[in-house]
Amino acid sequence: MKGAGRILLAPAYLLHQAPWRDSSRVLEFFTRDHGRLSVFARGVRRPGSRVGSVLQPFQPLLVSFLLRGEAGSFIAAEPDGAPDAPLAADRTMSGFYLNELLLKLLGRHDSHLQLYADYTRALTDLRSAQPQARALRLFEKRLLESLGYGLDLEREAVTGAALRLHAHYHYQPERGMAPAAAPTASTYSGAMLCALAEETLHDEAMLREARRLLQTALAGCLEGRALKSRDVMLAMKRMSS
Repeated sequence: MKGAGRILLAPAYLLHQAPWRDSSRVLEFFTRDHGRLSVFARGVRRPGSRVGSVLQPFQPLLVSFLLRGEAGSFIAAEPDGAPDAPLAADRTMSGFYLNELLLKLLGRHDSHLQLYADYTRALTDLRSAQPQARALRLFEKRLLESLGYGLDLEREAVTGAALRLHAHYHYQPERGMAPAAAPTASTYSGAMLCALAEETLHDEAMLREARRLLQTALAGCLEGRALKSRDVMLAMKRMSS
């Protein structure tokens, strides 16, 4: 039996919740020490329940639960310190995009201490004045690294030669970067790859280029599973244009 036992006041974020029976919910948490996990929360939808106001996405929580195999039973939750400011309306869907990536790509009960810190940092970046595209690209890069699929952004796949700023490269899944004879719509600039490696992306053109690369890499991990949040963001963008 995986992770059996009573866990008290575990640092966590709520990733998703869904109705279960008449007055209960299934809660998906990303915890610092126990990874992603599902728990059944009985009675939290009843009138007068105080837990519902605490169970908000993008807020640091301290959760208590009883684990029994793959799922568990929710006991309690409270804020982990003062609540963070809510995400701005135009950035909320980006937060749900991060959550959906974690839900689809993390196995249950696998601890990812660094990724937990990276997720916290990504939420902080989304609350800041910096472009949300930068926050998303850096989180995608760090997520791939935590999953063991990090991109080699320093060397050519075959020769091991250092990537050159003024060269262009093809991305070969499961291998890496291969030199391109000339830039095309499917190649990546050495300048962008180096900036992504150093996490110094700021230029809008480079951010768009990094998005194309990272989503190609993530598609291999998702194995054909669609991201609803991404579809919603694209639809919202089309409506506003």
